[in-house]
Amino acid sequence: MLHGGTPSSSQAVGGTSAPWQRGRWLARAVAGRMRAAGVGVWLVRYRQRGWNGGAGATADARWALDRVRLTHGDVPVVLLGHSMGARVAVHTADDRSVRGVVGLAPWWSADDPVDTLNGKVLRAAHGRADRITSYAETARYVERATAVAHSAHLRDMGPLGHYLLTGSARWHDVAVASAFEVLGADGAGRAG
Repeated sequence: MLHGGTPSSSQAVGGTSAPWQRGRWLARAVAGRMRAAGVGVWLVRYRQRGWNGGAGATADARWALDRVRLTHGDVPVVLLGHSMGARVAVHTADDRSVRGVVGLAPWWSADDPVDTLNGKVLRAAHGRADRITSYAETARYVERATAVAHSAHLRDMGPLGHYLLTGSARWHDVAVASAFEVLGADGAGRAG
């Protein structure tokens, strides 16, 4: 799991960071169902809060993917990201362990790559009341990804906003169901 952040900040992600806390809350909310199906949940904490051109956050995600391989071997991985975390996910989806990406209220733009999703699965969910990131940009990104991804789908979360607080149970259900879709309907290819 990859938490959100800000466009630009070199401030360290501390334990009281709102995006980090939101990520921890989401991880706790979905972990039981994931573990019951034999799927492990890891939450990455970036060294810096900001996207800052992506180099730091993507390096942190790639480090975590290496740690998963060292700990569990060559298991399939789903990158589940919220906001900036979804952006980090599509930038690192070319890792050999990554089976696909789940983006919740993603922060995607025309500048983000789709070639990293070649042959992989993309699932996105975005609410129309989001005032932080754009539902329309997400729809455009998913449309671009359909040219290279094994499958790509956007779930319209209707009147829900960005922070996954309102309608939290729906967000949690979508996160779990989407992760299982990426792994395969039977949850095959379980990860640590």
